[in-house]
Amino acid sequence: MSERRDPIAPAGGDVANAPVLEVRNLGVTYGSGSDAVVAIRELSFSIAPGEFVCIVGPSGCGKTTLLKSIAGLLRPTRGDAYVAGKRVDGPPKDLALVFQEYTRSLLPWLTVGDNVTFPLAARKVPKSEQLARRKAALAQVGLPGFDDKYPWQLSGGMQQRVAIARALAYEPAVLLMDEPFASLDAQSRADLEDLVLKVQRDTGLTVVFVTHDIDESVYEADRVIVLTQRPTAIRQILAVDLPKPRDQITTKALPEFVRLRTEVLKLIKNEPTVD
Repeated sequence: MSERRDPIAPAGGDVANAPVLEVRNLGVTYGSGSDAVVAIRELSFSIAPGEFVCIVGPSGCGKTTLLKSIAGLLRPTRGDAYVAGKRVDGPPKDLALVFQEYTRSLLPWLTVGDNVTFPLAARKVPKSEQLARRKAALAQVGLPGFDDKYPWQLSGGMQQRVAIARALAYEPAVLLMDEPFASLDAQSRADLEDLVLKVQRDTGLTVVFVTHDIDESVYEADRVIVLTQRPTAIRQILAVDLPKPRDQITTKALPEFVRLRTEVLKLIKNEPTVD
């Protein structure tokens, strides 16, 4: 059987390892009175430094709403999120976000290099450090030497690599990813899944990854948070104890991978409608 974890506890249960991200009794309601719609009923969980956590759930259950609340883009109606011990009341400086729509997040009139350093320039990071971080980040995503190209000259997969490089250059404590590979073809998606795992392994970055793809969630994560239908709550949190490093062929052929993906699917498909 899969392990049902306390939603508050990071993987490993090491209380000495202070969580880098905490969500405490967070809820979101749109509107008021008879027109009120409860999008998120109440969520609480925490994530330790270096964890890779995927969030899945039925379509329209509020995954993106949750991510926006964590990112400081949407003020929750109740409860709070904390990044590196600080309450989120606006976009945290220790957090970066990679969106699904890379074509809308990259600035087409800027070169790849300038897209990567754009947030650093806004923070007035010294130019020499900007260039050093840009070079390192583009190398990490497999795009060394692409500084002078423009986004429109690159494939979709390469553009998303640029978006990831920009987030890495920012050197966040937490990287949020909102269905970042949903618009890509299957091969590009698989390549970027492996890229993110490698980057996370090499850097120790904490990743929170929202996806509709059940296989992707099990393949990427240390834990999978399964959400209910609206009003959203935590259905279950599953530990993923698959061997690392993972690869697209060997890992997905493991009986434990098949068992976990089946369990996640059952949790989503068998979720009753909430009145």
